[in-house]
Amino acid sequence: MRTVDAAGLRIGDGQPPRVMGVLNVSRESPYDPSVYDDPGEAAMYVDDELIGEGADIVDIGLESANKRLDVLSAEEELERLDTAVDTIESVSGDAVFSIETRYASVAAAALDRGFDMVNDICGFADPEMPEVCREYDVAVGKMASPPDLSRPGAVDDVDWVAARSQAWADSADYVDKVYAALEQNGMTEKTILDPAFGGWSEDQTLEDDHEVFRRLREFRAFGRPLLVSINRKNFLREIADRSTEEALPVSLAATSMAVERGAHVIRTHDVAETRDAALIGDAFTERASATAAGVTATELEVGTASELERYLEESEGESNHSGDLIGRVIRVNGVDNTQQLGDAAERAGVTIATGTEGILLGGAESALAELASLLDTTELDAVAAVCQRGGP
Repeated sequence: MRTVDAAGLRIGDGQPPRVMGVLNVSRESPYDPSVYDDPGEAAMYVDDELIGEGADIVDIGLESANKRLDVLSAEEELERLDTAVDTIESVSGDAVFSIETRYASVAAAALDRGFDMVNDICGFADPEMPEVCREYDVAVGKMASPPDLSRPGAVDDVDWVAARSQAWADSADYVDKVYAALEQNGMTEKTILDPAFGGWSEDQTLEDDHEVFRRLREFRAFGRPLLVSINRKNFLREIADRSTEEALPVSLAATSMAVERGAHVIRTHDVAETRDAALIGDAFTERASATAAGVTATELEVGTASELERYLEESEGESNHSGDLIGRVIRVNGVDNTQQLGDAAERAGVTIATGTEGILLGGAESALAELASLLDTTELDAVAAVCQRGGP
C-alpha cells in the first residue's frame, strides 16, 4: 500500500485516518449546513466547524453533483472560484485545501491560487486532469465514474461491452463495474480512490451500495489509499429507517467499519463526530506493516476468493496453490534476494505468488512463524516482523 503525500499530510496505511470536511459554495447543494456564498462567513465555518473540530482536509465544491441538476461548464465553475479562493485566504486554521472539480482547467486555476489537492468526481473523464495533477505534484481523489463529464459516479451507464467485452459485461456484478471504472483513464502516483457511494444514477440501487461497502476491502488490492463518502447516505439511512437529519448515528457506525475495512479518508459534513468514530475504527484495526532495509511488508485482509482474485489481478500474480493464500496474506515489495525468500517459503510450507506489484505470501500462522525463523538477513527483517505480527 503506497502512502500519498498531500501537501505534507501523509495518507495511507500506518497513518491516522484522515477526515475531509466539506464546504460548498454552490447555491444548488442540497445540504444547507455546509453551503456559503460569502467568503467571510465561509471562512468562519471552516475555522470553527471543520478545522476546529478536527478536519485534516477541507474539500470545497463549486457546484452540486446532484444528478437532477444541470452540470456547470468549466467557465461557470471558474466564475465561482473567487469565492473559494477568498475563503481559504481568510481561514486562520491549518488544513489541506482540496478543490472538487471535474475540469482540468479549473483544477489548474485553483492550484495556482492556493489549493493543495484535487477531488475529481468524474474519474479523470477530462483526459488532461491526470497530467495537471502530475505537473503540480498534488494528491488527487479519483471517484469511480464513466468517461463522461456529465455523469459522475454513474458506473452503470458505461458501455461495458465496448469497454471490456460482451462476456465480461454479462458476468460482471456491480462491484466489478466499480472496480473497472476506477481502472479507467489511469492513475497518478498520488491518486486516492473513491468507490462512489450514493445515488449517482437511476440504475444504482441501495443494494449496490450495500455490496460495495461489504466488499470494501477488495479495493485495497489497488495498493492506493481509499476515500469514502458515506455521510448520511441513503443506503445507511434505510437500514435504520432514519431521515437525513436523524442519520448521524448510522453514519458514525459505518465510519468505524469503513476504517477497519481499509478506508484512509472519510469525507463528511459532521467532522467532530466522524473523527471520533474513525479513531475507534482505527484503534481496533489489526493490519501489521513494517519497512526495513528498503523492503516493505504489509498484511492484507483476504477472507474471500473474490478478495484474493483482486490481489492476484493487480499483481499479475501466479501460484499453483492460490487457494492456500486465503487467510493470512502478506504483500512484500522491494526484495532483491527473491531466491532466498522463495526457498525459505518452500521450506516453511508458505505459499508464494509473484507478480509485477510484489510478492504475496500466505499460509497458516505456524507456517508464517516458521518462515520468520528462517529469514536471517537484514533485507528480510520487515518480512519476518510482519510474519510474527510485529515491527522491526
